Amino acid sequence: MAANNRVRISGGEWRSRLLSFPDVPGLRPTPDRVRQTVFNWLGQDMHGRRCLDLFAGTGAMGFEALSRGASAVVLVEKSAPAAKSLQQNQSLLKAGAARILQQDAVQFLAQNRERFDVIFLDPPYQQGWLPKLLPCLPNHLAEGGVVYVEAEFALCDDALWQVIKQGKAGNVFYHLLKLADRSTD
Repeated sequence: MAANNRVRISGGEWRSRLLSFPDVPGLRPTPDRVRQTVFNWLGQDMHGRRCLDLFAGTGAMGFEALSRGASAVVLVEKSAPAAKSLQQNQSLLKAGAARILQQDAVQFLAQNRERFDVIFLDPPYQQGWLPKLLPCLPNHLAEGGVVYVEAEFALCDDALWQVIKQGKAGNVFYHLLKLADRSTD
């Protein structure tokens, strides 16, 4: 792993701990400033929340959630080198509440019936993942749950999702979504 392939946990029990990650095409850690904003949106204390980190990559979002008190985090990552790095970071942090699965995100969603309070979704850009995945997520979202999405473009409200918070940092658009209120249908 390259010396500069590190990301810092910004809050909670493991604050300031560095996570290493390999050079994997398309792997881009969520910038520190964006992660801090997202956890401000979610509330600094994630105590008791169950989280899913699809396209976990560096694991920054999932491990950050655990550091801030999440009760469990499932990190799904297809890349073998990235999944191995996640396991090494899990061991380094002694993060027993992390479950790491080397698996395709679509396959995970099709086979798994768990529900989560927070789903982190940061797929590779320019590959059309969001239209494939966003319709599948309501089946995995606990009541009152939210989805954090990073994309190369801004998202808008649609029939399924309501954008409740959003921001932009450089070329990254980031959003917090909840299921759209369909009580008026």
